[in-house]
Order: sequence, then structure tokens, then C-alpha cells
Amino acid sequence: MNPRDLVLTPRGVRFLGRYFPCSIGKGGVRTDKREGDGATPVGVHLIVGMLYRADRMTSPAPWAQPIGPGDLWSDDMGDAAYNHLVRAPYGHSHERLCRADPLYDLVLVTDWNWPDAEPGRGSAIFVHQWRRPGYPTEGCVAFSHRNLHWIAARIGPGSRLIIPPR
Repeated sequence: MNPRDLVLTPRGVRFLGRYFPCSIGKGGVRTDKREGDGATPVGVHLIVGMLYRADRMTSPAPWAQPIGPGDLWSDDMGDAAYNHLVRAPYGHSHERLCRADPLYDLVLVTDWNWPDAEPGRGSAIFVHQWRRPGYPTEGCVAFSHRNLHWIAARIGPGSRLIIPPR
């Protein structure tokens, strides 16, 4: 393991020698992740992107990409772009990245089931802001606003999100 890896532990996520409280999926940690199960997938997941709301914040890192109202994430298992960033208008099932709430104002994108997505294996395993402490996600890993921004300023492409079995 590398100090720049995000490692889920019983104490929270360890990164650069610090521990950060986090939320994980309402379905717990699973080795058999499926679309819609709410689980956080066990494994070593590369951080492959950083997205941010340019209308709400400045770029948190030189490699971050701005997102806007037309940016979506495909969660349609029958779609050729399943588990990929897509643009509106879009006829398949998707998740809006520009939300009214701040959950996706800053997102670290993992390589879970990406780039060659297997239908049904799960989509959009992100690192993002939590709703509130202890509130579970749909499978992502989430942090407080302050901690997420601290991490984003120090993490780089190729860092990993490590989710060990529990």
C-alpha cells in the first residue's frame, strides 16, 4: 500500500497517515457487487478521474475536469455507454451529475467496472460528499465537505481506493 491510497479501515479511511470518518454503501461491503444493491465493492479501485462543479467551486486540482448541467452518468445496463460519463440529451437511464444538493460538487471517479463495463456489475462507484455523518450511500464512499476537499487537493490519478473484505 501507498500513503496516497485511500484505505477503508474500521476507524474510517486512512490517507496520508490520517483517518477520516466516512460513509459507505447501505448494502455494506460486498465481493459480489450488483447494480442497485447499494453495496460498496471489495477490491483495489484506481482513481481515474476528478469531476467538479465549476459553477460552485474553483478547480480543486490541476487534473480535475469541470462538469455542468448536461453531464450525466449512464446506469442503463443495456446501454453501450453503461457506467460512463455521457451528455444530455440522453435517452437511456442515467444519473445527473449536477444535482441540487452538494453531493456531487466534487467527485473522485474510480475504475470500478470501468472502462469495459460488465452489464449488471454496478456503476458509478465514486468518492463524494456525504449527506451527513453516518448516512449511507448507494455504494460510494463519502466524506464531509472539508475532508473531501482536503483529500482532493492531495490525491492524484493512479491513487487507489482500497476496500478490504469485512
